[in-house]
Amino acid sequence: AQTLWPFEITLSTSRAHHNQMSSAGSQTASASSTDKEDTWFWDWDAEIAAVSPSHKELQQTIRRFVDEELLPNIADWEESGTFPRDLHERSYRAGVYGVGWPSEYGGTAPLNPDTWHKFILNDELARCCAGGLNASLFTHGISLPPILALGSQEQKAKYAPDIICGRKTCSLAITEPNGGSDVAGMQTVAKREGDEYVIDGVKTFISGGMNADYFTVGARTGGQGLMGISLFMVHRDYPGVTTTRLNTQGWHCSTTTTVAFDGVRVPKENMLGQENAGFLPIMLNFNSERYGMAVGACRMARCCIEDAIKYARVRKTFGRPLIGHQVIRHKVAEMVRHVLATHGMVTNITRAIQDGGDMGRTSGQLALAKVQATRTLEFCAREASQILGGKAYLRGGGPGSRIERCYREVRVFAIGGGSEEIMLELATRQAKL
Repeated sequence: AQTLWPFEITLSTSRAHHNQMSSAGSQTASASSTDKEDTWFWDWDAEIAAVSPSHKELQQTIRRFVDEELLPNIADWEESGTFPRDLHERSYRAGVYGVGWPSEYGGTAPLNPDTWHKFILNDELARCCAGGLNASLFTHGISLPPILALGSQEQKAKYAPDIICGRKTCSLAITEPNGGSDVAGMQTVAKREGDEYVIDGVKTFISGGMNADYFTVGARTGGQGLMGISLFMVHRDYPGVTTTRLNTQGWHCSTTTTVAFDGVRVPKENMLGQENAGFLPIMLNFNSERYGMAVGACRMARCCIEDAIKYARVRKTFGRPLIGHQVIRHKVAEMVRHVLATHGMVTNITRAIQDGGDMGRTSGQLALAKVQATRTLEFCAREASQILGGKAYLRGGGPGSRIERCYREVRVFAIGGGSEEIMLELATRQAKL
């Protein structure tokens, strides 16, 4: 079966990569972005990059993009509530935006990515500690896969090249005001009238929706339940489509949006795949989204620790550096313990996916990993804030800026992509408790 990364986490790659991963510790990769004094806690960046030359190159490419394009600007973008429209195309030219998509539609190297490539992509992008930026900059990560998985050749040729190259943007529109994780209870309807479908309903918490050219929309075309849902490509300029910006606690530059569809007439040719067959692709999207959130949250927690250590080494209280106080060192140790445990959990799941493990079991493990990672982020953001004190309460480009952003984002990480409560229930159901 065709693997559509990052829509599906790769299952078909051989066990050889796992063996490479296990023996890569003695090899070296690009210099870590963290201070050398902090690598006692984690030395896995070089190990993961050493899996193959393409892994090393991808890590270097994304790290350079984050250092040169994102970190110098993210504080200003958060304050302005958006980011430059051309950042999509700039990230494509930098070799980041098109990673892993089909080359015939403009995808860039690595063209046959494995799960460790996906790990590197999410891990390195998380270094700017701005989940909202990544969510709205890379909206195609969850909106494009249904097009590639279900779309006809004509549909893929029409939409994929512009979306992959950043000339057009597309947002996924599934969540509704009365239901997020309960996809089977979707209330937006699409009624067939001749050669068109008429869509009525409201979607909310749509990342990047204010700037989207297209929406990949889930709507009910059949009876109640999971078997009555279809997917459509809806153009922003179709009559009856309206968007409203939401004011959020965090993710300030994300342009989180409510999208209303009021009698929107969509050509029947815009349906993706078969009628009433949209539920499974939506759920597969969730697995990929949760994996990326778990990897990203773990790296953001690590960034909180690194920034706290740097500050504690230079900030002096009562005649000595903060790090000289036992209580501060123990805070650091507790944060590190959480990150090490979370990283181990996520990499174990990565290996299982890479080796072609059972996807039903992996779905449950991913649900637990998302809870573990987001709670780790919440804990580390709090403890790092305690170490920096008022410096972590200030927005902008100061020593606590990444920690401050993380603190505002812990709730959306705990809720988005499936709340903690839903994730824990999913895991117990997969375990057949």
